[in-house]
Amino acid sequence: MFACGSTTGYKDVTDHIRMKTLVHGNKTLMVEFRLQKGADLPAHHHPHEQTGYLVSGRMTLTIDDHAHEVRPGDSWCIPGGATHGAVAHEDSVALEVFAPVREDYLP
Repeated sequence: MFACGSTTGYKDVTDHIRMKTLVHGNKTLMVEFRLQKGADLPAHHHPHEQTGYLVSGRMTLTIDDHAHEVRPGDSWCIPGGATHGAVAHEDSVALEVFAPVREDYLP
């Protein structure tokens, strides 16, 4: 699958957080998340492994009660089933890859 960059196709996740599925294959799915300053992604969990990279901004990512201050260029891997959440301290953009594919994120 190949996808060209576009400013359309975003969906609201919660207040102040938008997402867009960029590409997906049989085993992985890549998503761009845009978080506005002050966005609070409540703690949650899912069976998918989640690997991410902060493109811009600054946020706190909490994984199983361990808080990490995340800055551009930082990356993470959240094991499937781990409880995690985030708070954006600046407008932020994160890229994340999920495995296996999250059916609920398919376009």
